[in-house]
Amino acid sequence: MIWRTDRRGFLKTAGTGFAAVMSSPRFAWAAEGDTLRLRVDSDLQVLDPFGLIGGVEEVINRCTLISLIKLGDIRDGNQWQPWGAEKLDWLDDTRLAFTLREGLVWSGDFGPVTTTDVKFSFERFIGSESAWGYQFEKLKEVEIVDDRSGVIHLTDPFEPFVIVALQGYGGQVVSKAAMEKVGGSYTTDIPASCGPYLLDSWEQQQKITLVANPAWTGAPMAFSRIEIYIVTDDQAALLAYEADAFDYTWVAVASVDQLKTAMPPASVLIEAESTRYAWLTINKNAETLKDLRIRQAIQYAYDGDAVLQGAFNGLVGRSAGVIQPSTPFARKQNLIATRDVDRAKALLAEAGAEGITLNLMTLTDSTSVTIAQIIQSSLGEAGLNVEIQPTEDAAYWAAGDKSTGDQYLSLELVLQSFAGGVDPTENLVWFRADQIGIYNWSFFDDPEFETLYQASLSERDQAKRTAIFNRMEDLMEASGCFVFICFEPLIAIHRDTIKPVIIADGHPDPTLFGRV
Repeated sequence: MIWRTDRRGFLKTAGTGFAAVMSSPRFAWAAEGDTLRLRVDSDLQVLDPFGLIGGVEEVINRCTLISLIKLGDIRDGNQWQPWGAEKLDWLDDTRLAFTLREGLVWSGDFGPVTTTDVKFSFERFIGSESAWGYQFEKLKEVEIVDDRSGVIHLTDPFEPFVIVALQGYGGQVVSKAAMEKVGGSYTTDIPASCGPYLLDSWEQQQKITLVANPAWTGAPMAFSRIEIYIVTDDQAALLAYEADAFDYTWVAVASVDQLKTAMPPASVLIEAESTRYAWLTINKNAETLKDLRIRQAIQYAYDGDAVLQGAFNGLVGRSAGVIQPSTPFARKQNLIATRDVDRAKALLAEAGAEGITLNLMTLTDSTSVTIAQIIQSSLGEAGLNVEIQPTEDAAYWAAGDKSTGDQYLSLELVLQSFAGGVDPTENLVWFRADQIGIYNWSFFDDPEFETLYQASLSERDQAKRTAIFNRMEDLMEASGCFVFICFEPLIAIHRDTIKPVIIADGHPDPTLFGRV
């Protein structure tokens, strides 16, 4: 698939989706006072921090709940600042004292936010199967000193604890009393909010509206209303932006050349390195892929140059793992750094697997489909038949989830991408054995990998941490379970009247947006 960047080709590609967007009555065609309008590409599923996936849900939670700290813009180095806490002090390697900011109040008459709420919010992750349980893996307990003060006790030193655990996802504080009233968990109805915004309305697959929380006593927000529009297609979203449907959206890489040639008026284009890493999962548990030689054949047949040029316009280079290339922790190169179709064919012959057919599951966005088609072509040159299975968001994430059935056992190839964190451990955690059937869809299970992961949590020497992380990625590639693709570029566009803040996971944080 080749995306044309001239106007006619662009309209032809995006036409159907754009027509659907433009015909919807849900768009406000001009900024309404102090309303901030954002676009996301998927609908919400679970807002409870314990079970959220991490898309628009995290954007909403950053607005409606509080975390002890907040991360700043990814382009400014992910600097953190106190948020729900007015004070954080390490007493020693395993004790972190905190004091909540005064004036935080729960909606629904659940009273002030207290240390009891923090204790409940954090301790429910201990020993749990939540995807965010790793953030509190070293948590022993939260000691209550008084209503606003407490001490977080860790079982062992955890070097990146503050930025890993206290700034979002599992670190969002919920009301203990409200949670007990609704049975201990929730999906899309927030039982109590304490952030600067309240969830006002949700039109499924269309629009989410947040309004100012009158009980908020913290820093004033730049906007009193936030409208989040759900538009799955990037091309359709850009056309809607040009028609003034919203103020901020990320856009497809294929649109960069067009935008640079003819920028929409009063707009700013963002080009930055993101933390979102893409890779091809090769599930060694599938009957067709149990032989290491077949998995290695896929690695040798993969045409990285074609993917980077065809799907990302050459804007990024190939990654050698799941740690950002621009950081000192990144591995220098892949073990299989050069494509070798003949070697792939030889491995398939040795395994007696010439001509086998494999299923490749991917999301339906244009970039993912383009990557899948290039992989299909490159593996075909080595004698592997690949059938592409484009899958909508909800079904895609359910496919690798053991709680939804046994389909995760027989997945073959899956094109995946995750929003990364600030510390390398946040990117590597998903490939531990305890994530099999959650987010580890390759069934990668290496005891040395786990040992190294645990060592990395307490190691403070940068050179030693780098060696640990490089070895972990060596083990991943040597298993034949992964083809590392790239770190996707962050491409977004916004009105020149606003100043967006984009955090490490690539999502905007509306609470930190400003006006120009």
